[in-house]
Amino acid sequence: MLTRRLLLPGLTTLALAATGCSSTPHTGAVAEAGGSPTTASQGDGTQQLTVDAAPQGSAAPSAIARTRTGQTQPEKSSLKVASYDKASGRAVISKAPQGTGGSPTHSPTPDQPVAVGDVIASAPAPGAPDGLLAKVTEVVKKTDRGTEVKTASTTLASVLKDDKADGKVPVDPATVAVEPLMKGVTVSWAKGGGLRSGPNSTKLPLGNLRLDVDAAVGTAEGAPVSAGASVSGFVQLAPQVEFSYDGAPGAGALPHAAFLGMSGDWSSQWELKGRAAASTGAPKRIPFAKLHSSPVIQVGPVPVVVNLDLTCYVQVEADGRVTLDVRQDVKGDFRVGGSYASGKGWTPVSTSAVQSSPVKAEVSAAGKVKAALGAEASVGLYGAVGVGADFAPYLRGEADAKASASTDGKTSATGSWALHGGFDLSGQLHVGLSLFGTPVMDRRIPLGTLNREWPLASGRAGL
Repeated sequence: MLTRRLLLPGLTTLALAATGCSSTPHTGAVAEAGGSPTTASQGDGTQQLTVDAAPQGSAAPSAIARTRTGQTQPEKSSLKVASYDKASGRAVISKAPQGTGGSPTHSPTPDQPVAVGDVIASAPAPGAPDGLLAKVTEVVKKTDRGTEVKTASTTLASVLKDDKADGKVPVDPATVAVEPLMKGVTVSWAKGGGLRSGPNSTKLPLGNLRLDVDAAVGTAEGAPVSAGASVSGFVQLAPQVEFSYDGAPGAGALPHAAFLGMSGDWSSQWELKGRAAASTGAPKRIPFAKLHSSPVIQVGPVPVVVNLDLTCYVQVEADGRVTLDVRQDVKGDFRVGGSYASGKGWTPVSTSAVQSSPVKAEVSAAGKVKAALGAEASVGLYGAVGVGADFAPYLRGEADAKASASTDGKTSATGSWALHGGFDLSGQLHVGLSLFGTPVMDRRIPLGTLNREWPLASGRAGL
């Protein structure tokens, strides 16, 4: 697990434990509730803290941090978001049970009730599955469950202020929820302490998630039964979230810089065979699985909830004439996101380095076909989408044939064929990036299209 150093100046923070959850030892850089994250005073008055993935699953505490009005130093507390109603913006803040999971959850200073002006940043809590980032606008009343308050949306700048943060957090594959969208989809994953194997006893690298698919695609009209079209293979990826924030002391209400994105390793091996039906209009896209994860990046005591969604798909574009039997191996990496700089605004970031090699290649008849095994991805904060991307490694094949006949009855046929590998990377930045506290974007900003293509194989022979 990669650990980076972060700078956090005056924050008033509280760590909260969720009702009914038990805690387990966590060997990362984040302290347990009631503990103290590693800090170091900087020359400009900021504090340096570590960043790591928060504990996940049933053992995860539902931590919150708050910035109290008029305060500049961190403050630990055993409060929690007991409930939240998104429609009304009302929340109930209460004390967490002492000793949750066997660990005392006390603070070095007496607990203070929430007040108007406090900013709350919470990990997923009842009624707020994507976490909560809000400012208290009114203290309504005391109830038997805690203090009921009204809240309004706010930004990370109101919590992090002059802080600095920069880190990459791998997404635990065991926490990714996978929804198969068709038959023939198999899911495998591997993590430390719980290694799992893929199909056919294939061992997966730690931190990887693998999806195997075997799907039929539309066959060209009039094609023989033996030319039935299908796509089979696997996608294997190890995604990680990238997050950075630079409050730049003295820069005012706006941060100096920020970044939100996703990167990771990608590998796939897949086979396209048969004679695919001719495409009419846009290429036919067949989604075969949806993935969702909400990792919590623990910036010192501040939980930043990141929402990650992927839809894996097969896409085929063909003229209905060429018959293929092609298998290729694709490996590489990708990085997409949005980068903010004071005075320049948001700019897109998209890079990828991919290599592929044909394992098998047979082409007959004349025609064109292009097939991709890709993924649509979105990355956001606290449920608001910030970056959308489409990463599609593909295979493209084409063949031509010429036939001639003479009066003496002699006939001949010759042809040439070529196969190309490549990938398309495109996407857009969304208004959700304004959660950093930057100016609101009034439109979506395209990431542009990054395309790379290379020859795999070619030939000429009698047909």
